[in-house]
Formats: sequence, C-alpha cells, structure tokens
Amino acid sequence: MPAPRATNRPELSAFLRAMRARVQPDDVGLPEMSRRRTPGLRRQEVAQLAAVSIDWYIRLEQGRVGVPGAAVLDSVAEALKLTEAERHHLHLIARGEAPPRQHVPAPASPSLRTLLHSMPTTPAWILDFRFDVLAHNAAAVALFGPGFAIGTNTAEPLFLDPGARAFQLDWTRIAREHVGNLRANLTRHPDDPRLKTLIAGLRRQSTDFAAWWDDQTVQERTNGTKRLLHPTAGVLTLRYDVLAVQDGSEQRLSVITPAGADTENALRSLVFPPLGLRAVN
Repeated sequence: MPAPRATNRPELSAFLRAMRARVQPDDVGLPEMSRRRTPGLRRQEVAQLAAVSIDWYIRLEQGRVGVPGAAVLDSVAEALKLTEAERHHLHLIARGEAPPRQHVPAPASPSLRTLLHSMPTTPAWILDFRFDVLAHNAAAVALFGPGFAIGTNTAEPLFLDPGARAFQLDWTRIAREHVGNLRANLTRHPDDPRLKTLIAGLRRQSTDFAAWWDDQTVQERTNGTKRLLHPTAGVLTLRYDVLAVQDGSEQRLSVITPAGADTENALRSLVFPPLGLRAVN
C-alpha cells in the first residue's frame, strides 16, 4: 500500500481558513478578549485548542508540513468542531487517504443500567476500555458533578483539568493507575483508533502522562482507597472497586463505597441533600 501523501494543498489551505472563520471563541470556551478584524478563531487559538505549536499550525494551513499524522489531524478537527464528513474531507486533502473509523461506544446493557440505578446512595458507572463513560447513576453525578456525563472520558480531565489535582488528594497514584491501565488496554486493542488518539493527545498535552507512559508503567486497576476534596462535603475517604463485565465487551463497572461513617453520612447528604439546601424549581 503506498504511503499517504498530501494531495491538494491549495484546497487544504482554503478549507482550514474557512473552518476557522466559522468558529467563534465562545463556541470553544475561549474569552472574547478584543475586537477581531476577521471572523472566527485566530491561528494561535486553533493551535492552542489542538495542542500543537503555532508555527506548525501556520505551516499546516499553508500546506507546508508534508504529510501530517492522522492523530494530530483529528486534534485539529476537534479544535475546529468539524463534523464527521468534514473530518473525512480533511484527512483526504491533507493525507490522501480516509481517516481511521471513529469509535462509537457500545452502550451498557439494560440489565447493567438497572443495576446502577438500584444503588441510589452508591456512586457507580460503566466505562469501556478507553475510559469513556457509558452509563452512570445519580449518586455518581452528585459526587463528581454535572460534567460527569455519558460520552465523556474520565482520563482526559484527570490529566488536563487543573482542578483535578485539588479534587483528587491522591492524584499521583490515581493518575499513574490510569496510565498503567491505558497501556494494558492498548496492548489488547493496538488498532483501536479512538484509544490511540486519546493516548497521543494525553502524551502531547500532559508532561506527567508522557513521562509515566515512557517509563512503561503497566497495571490493572481493580480496587483501592482514595481521598477526594469535595467542594461542599469536604474530605471524603472512599473505597473503589473496578469489576469486569463478563460479556466480551471489556466494559468495567466502577463502584465507590465509603471508608468510614463520616464519609458515609457525607455521601448520603450529597445524594439526598437536606430540604433547605435543595434547588427550588
């Protein structure tokens, strides 16, 4: 099979400029700092969102980077909020070949979702081998906040959200466990495009992840104890168990239980807040 090659550099330049022009700063969570002479994002902002250097992005937009990698093109596609059809087009004009197939997570089974919701005071959720959240119960959202949503990935905020270190009081140990699990999962799924893109992005954007990945950390996280500093409940000491779903899907059921009476009471108050503290609709 011939190596991929850039096939249409003028079209690549025009396409990237057009896609950049249609995205507004507030579409991607960036502040509107000053009046802009032209609509859309600046090149520097796209580079920041895609975790690439501004020089590299300028050369990409000018068609001067040779054959860009598939993973970095996906980062640019995500920064520009491209649709799947637009992502496909970007790969064709930049590399001369179709992109890797986007992963669509397999849903958690109805029986597992019923199990989750049968534990109203026990935070529990289902992950696939990419750490994508497939299902969760209300107690998990009460503990981790509304950002803990189906379709999100738990590894990315752990390494990329500055607040994660303050929330996870045992951050270094928990973060290294995630690195070890991702390496073990990649060994079992070496051709999974979603998993490879996730790992490549974390290596680019987190020096800690890159260092631990390069030291060949491998482990299977199954159980342990950790401490969280919750913004309203304070310090919570929790036990966690990760149970394999025995149906060939490589999904995992994660369950949090309190390690003491104080944490048990705090968890219960998060899930069932006193009437006076509940939001009034």
